[in-house]
Amino acid sequence: MKTARVAFNGAVHTATPAGDDLIRLDTGRVLAERDVIWLPPVEPRTAFALGLNYADHAKELAFKAPEEPLIFLKGPNTFVGHRAQTVRPVDATYMHYECELAVVIGKTARRVSREDADEYVRGYTVANDYAIRDYLENYYRPNLRVKNRDTCTPLGPWLVDRDDVPDPMNLTLSTFVNGVKTQQGSTHDMIFDIASLIETLSSFMTLSPGDVILTGTPEGLADTKPGDEVVTEIEGVGRLVNSIVSETDYYRAG
Repeated sequence: MKTARVAFNGAVHTATPAGDDLIRLDTGRVLAERDVIWLPPVEPRTAFALGLNYADHAKELAFKAPEEPLIFLKGPNTFVGHRAQTVRPVDATYMHYECELAVVIGKTARRVSREDADEYVRGYTVANDYAIRDYLENYYRPNLRVKNRDTCTPLGPWLVDRDDVPDPMNLTLSTFVNGVKTQQGSTHDMIFDIASLIETLSSFMTLSPGDVILTGTPEGLADTKPGDEVVTEIEGVGRLVNSIVSETDYYRAG
């Protein structure tokens, strides 16, 4: 099952697909998807992000693949929904997308083995975790200005139930900028798979329902500029549309 969170007429609703470009609200009303404001399909409680979790991406950035997961946290201010705008800072010279499979935790997890990890997954969604490379001090320790900027992580549009994604470690990831494919990879190429990430995180802290793990991106980065439409798509999970806006225009007084 696929579900989304949307705002319509001043209220937040759960929505499900209802045909091409149509959604059905929890009230039963059917609307065009452009008639609503899309919210992240979950409200992330604690959000974890992986650095360099694909060997080809590490090579692309001239780094060796890590020997243990490189995990950092993201604040709730970073997340926006499907069809939202992401701000490009005025001083940025290189801001790139990162198409990532996001794993949503479904129940409390503490000291979970990788063999049992799947039982703790609620479902999956698509993340686009933008990075402003200008601010990067060290690829192994991304600072706050790289990965915790307002609007920098579109999430959605759908939360897809775990059982509807039979093999999350064999999904194609693709990114399109203004209709041109610029990135393609497979979750099969993760260095640390989903089960091992849940095992690692739960070994030293408790994971809770609503926690989200962003699992990294493959190679194929490109600079994005104001006016660009960026589509990140994961096979069987969803197609997330996002656009870039300049900092000046986004914060322009009305």
